[in-house]
This record gives sequence, C-alpha cells and structure tokens, in this order.
Amino acid sequence: MRGKRRAPRPRIPWRSPWTPLACLAGLLATGAIAVLGGMAKDVVLIVDGRRQEVRSFADSVHELLADHDVPFGDGDLVRPGARAPLADGVRVEVRHARPITLTVDGRTSRRLVTATTVRDALAELDMAALRGRLSAPRYEPVPLSGMALIIYTRRTVHIVANGTRRDVTTTGRTVRQVLKRAGISYEPGSLIRPPLRAFPGEGSVITVLPPRTEPVGDEVMRLDWDALAMCESGGDPTAYNPSGPYYGLYQFSLPMWQLVGGTGMPHAWPPEEQTYRAQLLYQRVAGRWQEQWPNCGAHLFG
Repeated sequence: MRGKRRAPRPRIPWRSPWTPLACLAGLLATGAIAVLGGMAKDVVLIVDGRRQEVRSFADSVHELLADHDVPFGDGDLVRPGARAPLADGVRVEVRHARPITLTVDGRTSRRLVTATTVRDALAELDMAALRGRLSAPRYEPVPLSGMALIIYTRRTVHIVANGTRRDVTTTGRTVRQVLKRAGISYEPGSLIRPPLRAFPGEGSVITVLPPRTEPVGDEVMRLDWDALAMCESGGDPTAYNPSGPYYGLYQFSLPMWQLVGGTGMPHAWPPEEQTYRAQLLYQRVAGRWQEQWPNCGAHLFG
C-alpha cells in the first residue's frame, strides 16, 4: 500500500535569492523618506495679508517664493530677507508696494507703502497720531493698484467778525466751511480775508469786514494815516485809553465809532477796518480834523 504524498512545503520568502535585495531596497527607501522628511520645513507664508501653511524643501526664502510663484521687487517688503536661509517653523511675509496719492491740508504728494489698510499706511508714514478727517475709513484696504487719500487735520484758526475775535478748532476745507460751522453769518458784499475758497491753515486769521457802502475819496486816502496812528496810539490797533475811554489806532470814542457805522469795539477790529472808519469820519466832518484829533491831526499832512 502506497503512502500518501506530502503536499509541497510553501516557499519561505526569506529563502528566496531576491529576498536580501528586496529588504535592502526597502531599507533604502525608508531611509530616503526619513532623510527627505527631515529636510522638509513647515512654513507659514503670508502674502499681502493672506496666510497659508506650506511644506517646502527650499533652502532660502527666495527659493520658497519662487516655488510658490510669489514675485517681489524694489519697494516690496520681504521678511525675513530674500537671501535668508529657510528654517523649519519660520514665518515668511511678503507685502507688495502700492502707491498712495496723499493730500494733507491741500498739499499733495505721492508715496509708496506696503501696508494693506489705511490705518497701517498712516502708521508706516509716521502719521498714526494725526487727528482730523479722512476721505476713507481707517480700516479700508489699500489695493495693489493704489488709492487717493485726503486728510484734513484738526487746526486752530482765529476769526475776527462782528467786532469780536474767536478761536475755533476745525477740520474745514475752506474759509467758507469754517465760518459756516462756527455759525458766523455775513452780509453780501462783506470783505472776507482770506477768500471764501481759500484753505485755512493752522493759526490762520479769518477776517470778516462789513460791506463798505460809502466810498472814500482818493484825496482822503492819500493822507498820511500811518503818521496819525503813530501819534495817537503808537501804531497799536489794540490800544486803550481809559480817560475817554478811547480805543484803537485812532483813539475812537465809542459814539464816534458808531457814528461812522462801526460795530462792536473799535480796538477789536483789524487795522484795515479802523482806518476805513477813520477816513469816513474825516469825510463826515468835512476835513475839520481839529475836533477829532486836536493833538495829532496835523500829522495827516506830512
């Protein structure tokens, strides 16, 4: 009786002549993966405010940006610098330059900034502490194509009107706006300096003079009013003499000032208005200056 034949033994893989080679290849692949994994860096890349986490084998910041098609040039911000070595965990930021047409209180310049918002642009231009009115909100983005930004700073100006002087703080673009916001009205024909369309800078004096409905003759204007003022008040438009009382360049009494259409106090008005009223007074008295300026009137004639 014949015995049963044994089933053939399964082949043992490691007894294959190829087994050592396969193991070696696996070890090499595993080692390569480990080496390459050790060379890769996890990097945070921020371009114009957009953030992404990337894995890179680049050796430098420049290579990283080239691999991710991020261009840069003069005026752009690259941090760390493009030549810096790329380390694991580093944060790389790129902000491209953008033009701003900046107008501050009527003066225009063209600047380049890498900031992405108006607020940060002002900080970059050392204007973060500036207070005033902006043409765009501080949180508005600054596009790569650029933008125009108009700023009117908060300024103190002086207004002389209706015989009084006021100091006001304003961001008004024109003299007209400043007067309107200050609640100062004026009659048609009033003399306003600087002109209504002018820009009132810091410390400007805005003068509102009443309309000059009564003309002054040339022969009166040619008299030496400066000499009369020097004699009467030492040329001081704010002069005050309590003995009268008398006021201003030409030492008006209040009744005489009002007689020639003056309002308020004479010495509160600028020299131009005081001189005009003095010339009207001379005309009203038909040149009889002796009653008005008995001690100094002769100076009118040199």
